[in-house]
Amino acid sequence: MNLVIDIGNTRSKMAVFDGSALLERWTWEKWSVEDLLAVLTNHRIQNLLLCSVGSDRAAELKPHFPAGLNFWELDAQTPLPFVNAYQTPETLGKDRLAAVAGAWALSPGQNCLVVDAGTCITYEVLRTDGTYLGGNIAPGLKMRLKAMHEFTARLPLVEAEALQGWIGFSTVTAMRNGATLGLVYEVKGHWEALQNHFGPAKVLLTGGDAGTIARESLENWIVEPNLVLIGLNHILNHCLAV
Repeated sequence: MNLVIDIGNTRSKMAVFDGSALLERWTWEKWSVEDLLAVLTNHRIQNLLLCSVGSDRAAELKPHFPAGLNFWELDAQTPLPFVNAYQTPETLGKDRLAAVAGAWALSPGQNCLVVDAGTCITYEVLRTDGTYLGGNIAPGLKMRLKAMHEFTARLPLVEAEALQGWIGFSTVTAMRNGATLGLVYEVKGHWEALQNHFGPAKVLLTGGDAGTIARESLENWIVEPNLVLIGLNHILNHCLAV
C-alpha cells in the first residue's frame, strides 16, 4: 500500500494507492501528525512519498514514522519514470514533475501537453519516448482577472464564472471573456505548437480551473483532477522498482 502526500501553498492532499489503483484521497487546509499516523495505521501503509513546495515537513514527520516504512521525499535527485531534459532540475517545481509523471502513467508512448491550471498555469511537454522537454508558466485565470482590476483605475474585480457567449456585452462580461477565452486560446496555441513540432498530441488538464478551460474549449481534452497524485504514486512505484 502506497501513500503520497502533496503539500501545496494553501492546501495539502493525501492519497492511498494499492499498486496503481487510487483507493482514497483527502484534501486539508491544515493537518496534523496525528492525521498522518491514523492514515498510516488504518491503511497499513508500506511506502510513502512526500512532495512539499514550502516548508520542510519531512524533518517534522520522520520521527513519527513506524519502523519498516519505505520513505522518499521528492527532490531533484529522486529517480523518475521518465527522462528529465530540463536544464535546471533543481529549480523545477515538484508539482510540475508530478504532473508529468501522471501524464506518463495515463498516456505512455504519446506526445502530451500537460496543463496545470492553478494560481499560475503551467504547460509541460512530454514526448512519445518518455522525454520531458520542459514547459512554460503563465498567470492563471484568477490572477488575470485580479491584475486587470489592480493595474487599472476603473475596471472592477470580476469573479470567474461560466461565460454567456464568446462576445462580452458589458464591462464585466468583456473582462471575464477576455481572461477565460484568452486562457483557452493560449492552451490551444501550445497544443498546436506541440503538434506542429512532434505530431499528434493529447492534452491533459488538471488544477482548479481545468474544468472551465475544457468546457469553454469544446475540445476533447482530458480533465484529471488527481493527475499530480497519480504522478506521485507513479514516481513512488518507480522508486520501489529501481
